[in-house]
Amino acid sequence: MIEEISGLPEATIGFRATGKVTGDDYDKVLTPAIDRAIEEHHRVKMLAVLGPDFEGYSLEAAWDDTRLGLRHWSGFERIAVATDSAPFRHGLRAMGFLLPCPIRIFGLADEDDARRWLEESLGTIHLKRSGDVLIVQLIGKLEVSAYEGVDDRINDEFSRAQHPRLLLDLRDFDGWSGLSALSQHFSLVREHRRKPERIAVVGDKSWQRLAEKVLSQFVNAKTHFFDSDDYEGAIAWVEKS
Repeated sequence: MIEEISGLPEATIGFRATGKVTGDDYDKVLTPAIDRAIEEHHRVKMLAVLGPDFEGYSLEAAWDDTRLGLRHWSGFERIAVATDSAPFRHGLRAMGFLLPCPIRIFGLADEDDARRWLEESLGTIHLKRSGDVLIVQLIGKLEVSAYEGVDDRINDEFSRAQHPRLLLDLRDFDGWSGLSALSQHFSLVREHRRKPERIAVVGDKSWQRLAEKVLSQFVNAKTHFFDSDDYEGAIAWVEKS
């Protein structure tokens, strides 16, 4: 059985599952609610609470779950699951990296924490320009929503620079929350790869140093990686003629 959870913030939907979930539960409760929410908000956050007496899915419900997920593959911003079931917790962790959005698992006693996690902001992108240098600072763990409007803002800043330069500040960056956010980032790189003349990357993690090497293969610009404590050196280098 599936019941919809009321009283959640806008663009957030929730469901509580008990007993055996059937295809009829999907047809009458889950699918219509998700369809409505995504049609209205385009991307939604979801809370799924699997009660202590949750017994799993019928074969029909499992098939409906697969079809629903494929149809709305990019429609979820993040998903919180509250359950004490060890098999489901292990299964969700094993499959989580395949999902296009972040998923986090909580115990049933931590349902309030799950709700708070859905409401909080995971990461953001800050842009500022100094002369011809556009400084892009990635903060926290980014999800798809963090990229909304960034493309237009970058276009606007580059259009006002005579010799566009880019400084990518990764000192407070923790990565991407799901495959969709990573895909959005690569789309942004492809869109602007021919515009900057120089790109400086500032960070302190080995994978960020590797990211600069990968970036250099995709852009028509001189690139250089600087450690976090050499931010001023990065500014000086990227401003060079």
